[in-house]
Amino acid sequence: MRFLFRLFKRLILLVVVLVLGLLSPVAYIETMCRPEGALIAHDPLVGADWQRAEGRTLLTYPEWHIVHAYADYAEVIRTGAPHDYGFLSAIGGFWSSTCALSQASGPHGGFPWETKQMVYTIGVSFTAELLLKAAYEETIGRLFSGTRAPLDDRSARQAADYAVFLQQTPWYKWDFTRDAAELNAAATSALRDRERRFALGLEYRAKAAYAKVIEAAVAAVGADQLRLRAVVTGIDPAALAALPEVQVIETLPQGVVIEAPRYRAFTRLAGQVAAAGGEFVEIAGNDDVLFTVVSDNATAEGAVHSFARQGNPGYRHLMLVAVSGLSAALRALPDGALEHIHDY
Repeated sequence: MRFLFRLFKRLILLVVVLVLGLLSPVAYIETMCRPEGALIAHDPLVGADWQRAEGRTLLTYPEWHIVHAYADYAEVIRTGAPHDYGFLSAIGGFWSSTCALSQASGPHGGFPWETKQMVYTIGVSFTAELLLKAAYEETIGRLFSGTRAPLDDRSARQAADYAVFLQQTPWYKWDFTRDAAELNAAATSALRDRERRFALGLEYRAKAAYAKVIEAAVAAVGADQLRLRAVVTGIDPAALAALPEVQVIETLPQGVVIEAPRYRAFTRLAGQVAAAGGEFVEIAGNDDVLFTVVSDNATAEGAVHSFARQGNPGYRHLMLVAVSGLSAALRALPDGALEHIHDY
């Protein structure tokens, strides 16, 4: 009985230590990464109903860091093994970029509590997921990774497809159950395939269950708006209306008000506007915007934060510019350098 009691106490202590460890980055950001600078207000041309808190252009990056991390992981395992991926580096990149962006958010409205809750929740979940994955892949998974098997290639393709899916659609809408079924159907008798089918199948089914919980929670509070409004000059309204999924709302003295899709679609649209000689006056009722670029250089002038990528060569840079300078900045980039314009 005493033995069981001691074991129970040790398990409780272990759980407490693990929880405190997962929450330690949150405590660090709350104490050491406070927003700097006073709010610079902007009166929206598109109306208050279409204005988003400007700080969200900064604080949507942590979500996209996870998207990039999955893309990097997919690239690593395309030719290598899961244990070749830097799980700790991916976790560190999430929290270090969140810290830098929190500090830079002062003039843009700071780090609102509603956004903090979301960023911290996904950050802790991401950290826990990658630590669990690292613990398995660096030990048991490594023992089975000597010979590449068909499910290594199949899981690499699944990871790459998932990373592309996340660019436009919330993760919880992905069909993890289908991925597990694909593994079962494609598995051979090879020892590595049997291990991948068991380990990844367990992971996919756990994610499928968690996704249902998150989807229900999102449905209860309402999904985020999928379109935004922006003000553009330098392009004829008819030419703007011809762009994919763009609706011209009205023409103001300051420019043409358009309604357009968010997420990856807006990044492509902004590139088309810039290439056609157009200029943005305002995006989502704000006059500053964050975008990410990749380059071979470890630093970039004006970057809020920079760090090395995995799986692909080069570095990722978080760039904050005035909306009025966005098109010029995009036109100055080499082909393929633009990664994403952050979409509030």
